[in-house]
Amino acid sequence: MAEPMGFYTDTTVCIGCKACEVACKEWNQLPAANGGANTMSGDSYDNTRRLDGIHWRHVKFVEQFSETRQDGRWLLMSDVCKHCVQAGCLEVCPTGAIIRTEFDTVVIQSNTCNGCRDCIAACPFGVIDINPVSGTAQKCTLCYDRLQNGLEPACSKACPTDSIQFGTISELRARAQKRVEQLHQAGESRAYLYGADEKMLGGLNSFYLLVDRPEVYGLPPDPKLPSRHLQSGSVLTVLGALMVGLAGVFSFRSRTSEEVRP
Repeated sequence: MAEPMGFYTDTTVCIGCKACEVACKEWNQLPAANGGANTMSGDSYDNTRRLDGIHWRHVKFVEQFSETRQDGRWLLMSDVCKHCVQAGCLEVCPTGAIIRTEFDTVVIQSNTCNGCRDCIAACPFGVIDINPVSGTAQKCTLCYDRLQNGLEPACSKACPTDSIQFGTISELRARAQKRVEQLHQAGESRAYLYGADEKMLGGLNSFYLLVDRPEVYGLPPDPKLPSRHLQSGSVLTVLGALMVGLAGVFSFRSRTSEEVRP
């Protein structure tokens, strides 16, 4: 396997231009939402709303202004699949449609997906959804076809400010840490990395530099794998089965004693 590849997104230099969204749509030939109609969401300048089966990149707009709007700031972030090292979607897929590539990225193979939606429920980031055209679950592939040909993913290639950076995970982590230190020295003490180490699902192959709590950006502070709940669920299942079994035994003994009475 080649050295793991991925994205580092520096949210402090995102300008909300949506070039990444457009590049992703064009390269992957994804259909337009609402049949191409331009509808307003009413949520700031965010009209794509969220990641789903036809939006593999999503630029989030977070407005933080006072009531008088005399002071405040914008928080902008281009969101995407995290390509988790410990991927819940891959763990639950019943058909083997979800694979880990030689670049350590996570890809859904549409020709094997049966549209069961198990992966949608298993993803703690709400990344995956059904593409209504193909009827299969889809998400960012980190432009797997481009990587196979030595090309950079379309979104990071199109980003005009280098907010989205592509490369090996080791290189990106070192670069991101230097950026955090630079921001701290400049007075932005809130800057930190989200998902850059192994503590979060073994590490995210698409991690972020943030300047506010994860929840502000719509990210879970402590994402969990579905397997974390399997042990407790299994114990409850076993206890339930034992209770049913004991109830059956007592019921059988009660009926037997009644039948043998004179």
